Amino acid sequence: MKTTPFTDIHIALGAKMHEFAGYNMPIEYPTGINNEHLIVRNGVGVFDVSHMGEFWVKGERAMEYLQKITSNDVSKLTPGKVQYTCFPNGKGGIIDDFLLYQYSTTKFLLVVNAANIEKDWKWCVEHNTEGVTLENASDRMAQLAVQGPKATEMLQKLTDIDLFEIPYYSFREWTFAGARPVIISNTGYTGAGGFELYFNPEDGKQIWDALFEVGEEYGLKPIGLGARDSLRLEKGFCLYGNDIDDTTSPIEAGLGWITKFAEGKNFIDRDLLWKQKQEGTTRRLVRFELVERGIPRHGYDIVNAEGEKIGVVTSGIMLPGTKTGIGMGYVPTALAKAGNEFYVKIRDKQILARVV
Repeated sequence: MKTTPFTDIHIALGAKMHEFAGYNMPIEYPTGINNEHLIVRNGVGVFDVSHMGEFWVKGERAMEYLQKITSNDVSKLTPGKVQYTCFPNGKGGIIDDFLLYQYSTTKFLLVVNAANIEKDWKWCVEHNTEGVTLENASDRMAQLAVQGPKATEMLQKLTDIDLFEIPYYSFREWTFAGARPVIISNTGYTGAGGFELYFNPEDGKQIWDALFEVGEEYGLKPIGLGARDSLRLEKGFCLYGNDIDDTTSPIEAGLGWITKFAEGKNFIDRDLLWKQKQEGTTRRLVRFELVERGIPRHGYDIVNAEGEKIGVVTSGIMLPGTKTGIGMGYVPTALAKAGNEFYVKIRDKQILARVV
């Protein structure tokens, strides 16, 4: 398995390690996922997400190339801004969802999901008819996500750039904890606020140690991928491989807001997705809560009152700090409005659920 600059630290801290996307990654620490979830919601935690992929796109036709292969409108970006977008796969599905960073009209950074690095890279190379320069920098960049309501105040102690002046979905490249260059990005996957830091792997230990030195007074704790999943689900963020994949369209997944049909943007699957937007889809991804006690799991059937299968759970947990089961899943479009009810089949029981 591959390692990150922090693998030995995770092991020394007693983390439960597991293979994820070819990397030996921390799933949880001895305090457990529920505790880690609440630490991030109420304070501040740090995630090692160095397994993520990073691609550079450079050249005079970089904008034209990205307008073709991504769903969102790249022309709306300005230097220092970030955009959430996806690669349509030519069949109405999604190859991957990712973040797009604009340095200039001729220089962009794509941050893709770890499990999709090879697939995404192949797609980008195969569709490079504009002659742009592509660089897979995934093995030469490390990343920490520092998340929670106390994150910005804590991080400010390690840089002289005003973090409070960096808007959401914006970034700066600056000195951080004595290391440079560091991409300081007001983004995250938790819904709890905070920043994501990208840097040279050799600067990893220096940055980690600095974080925990200033973070002691804020109660900073290391957080594993288990709580990262529960936090994103509580917020309602999609996870590739669960809630979206090569068989789900961005329209039925509720990602119409990152699927733009601007004049001149002739992107892959434009006509197919435009038709879906105009005519609607037969199913939609919804967020739901269980009305009764239970834990909805990925793959569980969603059924009607008669027990007939009408959909499937894509993600689900017992929300930490509560006794509420929450989840996401695909249901017939007629059921997709908030307040509508259906059932999740858990073992032999039908547990009532309500769209929220």
